Amino acid sequence: MKIKDGYLIREIAGAYVVVPAGEQVVEFNGLMTLNETAAFIWNIFVDGADEDAVVAKMLDEYDVDEEKAREDVKKVIELLKSYNVFE
Repeated sequence: MKIKDGYLIREIAGAYVVVPAGEQVVEFNGLMTLNETAAFIWNIFVDGADEDAVVAKMLDEYDVDEEKAREDVKKVIELLKSYNVFE
């Protein structure tokens, strides 16, 4: 999975906000805020990755077991799908 071009993520006052740019301004309706973990996952999807690759990076970065990492990744995937930001 890969995030579509035209989306930027910015940290504002400790929160991460997804901002559309260019043509995505018309398609993206709303505001998406992410916590630190979701922003970490977002940044992996920017270059393209599958669920297993993201889980592996979560295990390297955070002190979390695989079941919890996979659960968090699935939640973020569902959120991102609901905003239609994947290619």
